[in-house]
Amino acid sequence: MSNHGHGDQAEVLELDAELLAEHTASIIDWLPITAPRHVVDLGSGPGAGTFALLRRFPEARVTAVDTSVEHLKRLHDKACEQGLTVHPVQADLDADWPDLGTPDLVWASGSLHHMADPDRTLRQIHRTLAPGGLLAVIEMAGMPKFLPDHAPESDVEYHHHDERVPHRGADWGPKLTAAGFTVEGERTVTVHIERSAAVERYAHIVLRRKLDPEAVERALRRDDLALRAERTVWAARK
Repeated sequence: MSNHGHGDQAEVLELDAELLAEHTASIIDWLPITAPRHVVDLGSGPGAGTFALLRRFPEARVTAVDTSVEHLKRLHDKACEQGLTVHPVQADLDADWPDLGTPDLVWASGSLHHMADPDRTLRQIHRTLAPGGLLAVIEMAGMPKFLPDHAPESDVEYHHHDERVPHRGADWGPKLTAAGFTVEGERTVTVHIERSAAVERYAHIVLRRKLDPEAVERALRRDDLALRAERTVWAARK
């Protein structure tokens, strides 16, 4: 990935964190777990889930796992600025599984669909969790959308599919059961966030990958530009 692409990815993840902060906090509150001692954020990126988990469970040891050294550095620097302690682990989860101890809670937000073999990853998580531990899987139901159905560009936006992530939009319930988990809860969170500077920036980065520059400019001028998404959450017990 180019530096430009990597910078875009980090910015998208940070915009995602900022815009979805309330939704993320409500998802953590919904989880059937009270005071985990050790929490692992699997595929942490620059730390959207990590910091939400630290706020909710300030007494817990929180480990952030990601393949990207750059993301983990951003996360570590941000934690230091806020006086927080995070334990970063750089690992390619498709290769060697790192020693993560026996966490009580594993948080996997937007990460499992990137795995080459998600079923193998789920089995690894099951082995890693403490007895009775919880896995939270959070996935977008497709890509975020910024335009209403009747917008001229919406057909391109809605039907763009990235072949590099074939597991995006999967139903994780049966996969969790096959890996030995008991699914204790499933919910879908609808996101609709009205236009703001952060929504405009997010839309610009995402839409320019799919639309020509003129179409992007037309889209950004629309009064009904908004962040529209659905996140599905599964809470699964070992």
